[in-house]
Amino acid sequence: MRKLLPSLLFLFLSAFVFAQEVDIELFKSGFSDPLNIQHANDDRLFVVEQGGKIKIIQADGTVNTTPFLDISGQISSGGERGLLGLAFHPDYTNNGYFYVNYTKPNGDTQISRFSVDSGNPDIADENSELPIIGYSQPFSNHNGGCLAFGPDGYLYIASGDGGSSGDPGNRAQNINLLLGKLLRLDVDNPSGGNNYGIPPDNPFVGNPNAREEIWAYGLRNPWRFSFDFTANELWIADVGQTSREEINRVNAGEAGLNYGWRCYEGTQPYNTQNCPPQSEFTFPLAEYTHANGNCSITGGYVYSGSMYPAISNLYFFGDYCSGMIGTVDILGNLINHGQFSGNWVSFGEDVNKELYIVDKGGSIYRITGEPTVGTEDFSMENTLSMLPNPASEKVTFLLKNDTLQTIQLFDVRGSLVSSEENISSNEKTISIQTLNPGIYFAKITSVKGHTMVKKLILQ
Repeated sequence: MRKLLPSLLFLFLSAFVFAQEVDIELFKSGFSDPLNIQHANDDRLFVVEQGGKIKIIQADGTVNTTPFLDISGQISSGGERGLLGLAFHPDYTNNGYFYVNYTKPNGDTQISRFSVDSGNPDIADENSELPIIGYSQPFSNHNGGCLAFGPDGYLYIASGDGGSSGDPGNRAQNINLLLGKLLRLDVDNPSGGNNYGIPPDNPFVGNPNAREEIWAYGLRNPWRFSFDFTANELWIADVGQTSREEINRVNAGEAGLNYGWRCYEGTQPYNTQNCPPQSEFTFPLAEYTHANGNCSITGGYVYSGSMYPAISNLYFFGDYCSGMIGTVDILGNLINHGQFSGNWVSFGEDVNKELYIVDKGGSIYRITGEPTVGTEDFSMENTLSMLPNPASEKVTFLLKNDTLQTIQLFDVRGSLVSSEENISSNEKTISIQTLNPGIYFAKITSVKGHTMVKKLILQ
């Protein structure tokens, strides 16, 4: 059974954690039931509207009058149905492919590929639809809808349990069905008469009693998942039934995990009849209850932008009903940053990894964060540089208006792997050739006693 709180991970950082103030500022309004926001590796933002349109916000903040895509005539919309998800192919710049998840007029789910117009980058070719995969929906709710390409280049698709209440068909636990799952497809190498292939390391490849498209199962309604490409991790926010909203975090390469629904709602037993042993489930990293008006989690991203370093490495989520915006850190500590005026249905990143949050009422907001009260003096924030980052052979630390005293490198388990003491200079270059690639944390202390921790990526 997966531990709920990896108690040893990053304990050394606890002395340097300081309080954050998370806020939002209006970025753009005037959309009709926006549900998602994506970028195509450029300065534009693509806003998905539930009714079937995708609109473009240009770099100057203007919204194109002509939608990028309009398939409103071929979908059902309303409630939990509509145009639900968008993902751009990793090689979109060259092939112009993007993928959408929508509910057809009969309510069934359809994932299709479209192509950008060959003569206009702001318009899609609406006649270019290539159906990828579809599946029936027994009820109108719990359609999932999120799409994303993983670090491996495969397309991941979140499907809900088929709806109603309590998963009456026990579909999420049934690996013969695509409902209540996270699917993983190879859209670049179709095979078997389909417009997609099965990645050879999918967990049920060759199993005649399972669907080979399945990557993970036991999900109720995974309303948004995302990849943290820096840490190679997958985050899934799964909407609860009556009492618990859950946040799951796993290594992106962990296949065949069972997240527990309908046997468990979060960490609490729900309906354990004919369920496997508890040890076979992956339980959430964090969860919260339906107190204070909470009712439905919306998953976001780990913040990795550069404008607000104080909130780096925090996973953001929101609640549709209460308007709460919260964060979860690497230890699973959940912080409620307050209730805001919005029905949060999605988060999004721009090309610079800055974070946005989407209000179904029609507005998009920027996430902002500033430090408030700290346990350390962080006056080094604007005077310390660590270059290059990522690095492969050596890294140089440069401190203005002060002198470096010690530099310590810790691995992800909190073990000290390198230490430079009594430096007494404002510049120090350290060799990292003997360290394995991965994520490290550098703790820098100055002669004046100021301390700071920076994340270092070794390639």
